[in-house]
Amino acid sequence: MEVTTVGLDLGKDVFQVHGISANGTVVFKRSVQRKQLLTFSETLPSCLVGIEAYGSAHHWARELSAIGHDVRLMLTIYVKPYVKRGKTDAVDTEAICEAQHRPANPRYE
Repeated sequence: MEVTTVGLDLGKDVFQVHGISANGTVVFKRSVQRKQLLTFSETLPSCLVGIEAYGSAHHWARELSAIGHDVRLMLTIYVKPYVKRGKTDAVDTEAICEAQHRPANPRYE
């Protein structure tokens, strides 16, 4: 399956990445070190990348856009309703992917 949407949760040293296909099935869930994110992203086909807008999100949006991804920054208040259980980075990335595919598109920054 080819990944079409990626949710990215930014952390201090480790980023959580969640990729889904066009029909919503999970392609991968993993954590990536900060220094490995660009290398990992270059291996992915060009896709939609959702990032919560805070901290270094604008920097990473520019970096990922430069290698061909369509990056959308989303405010946290539009991601929070899709969090299904406890507050972890893996759950946040899943919620970011789900928020990207909802018919009522969230407001992007």
